[in-house]
Amino acid sequence: MTEPAEVRKAIAAAIIVHEGRVLLVRRKVKEGSLSWQFPAGEVEDGEASTAAAVRETREETGLEVKDISVLGERVHPNTGRTMVYVACQVVSGTAAVVDDDELAEVAWSDGNQITDYVPYPFYGPVQAHLDASLSR
Repeated sequence: MTEPAEVRKAIAAAIIVHEGRVLLVRRKVKEGSLSWQFPAGEVEDGEASTAAAVRETREETGLEVKDISVLGERVHPNTGRTMVYVACQVVSGTAAVVDDDELAEVAWSDGNQITDYVPYPFYGPVQAHLDASLSR
C-alpha cells in the first residue's frame, strides 16, 4: 500500500488597501534573496483562511486588520501551494517589521509604483481588486 502524499497547508495572503495604497512586505527567503509580496502564512489546523490572513498580518507587521472578503483561491503556479487571497481592512496600528526573522521591510504602494515591487502579474481576482482600490 502506498503512503499518502504529505498534504501541505494552505497559505492565506492578506490584501490590505488603505488610503489608496496596498501593503507589501519584503520577505527574507533562502539564499539571502528578497521578495516583495503580501503578508501571508500557513493556515493552522482548524483555522479559517480569513482568520489566518488577519493573524499573519498582526504577527508579521503589528497591523490590526479585519477580513472583508475572500478574493479567490488557487494553486500557485510557482510554489504549488494552495493560496487563499483575503481582502482586509485596517482597524488600527502602523505597519512595521515585527517578525524580523521573516521580513526585511514593509511598504505601502500605490497603483503606479506596484510594478516596481512586484514585476509579474497578480492572480486575476487580486488584480481586479487592486485596480478598483489603488490610487494612480
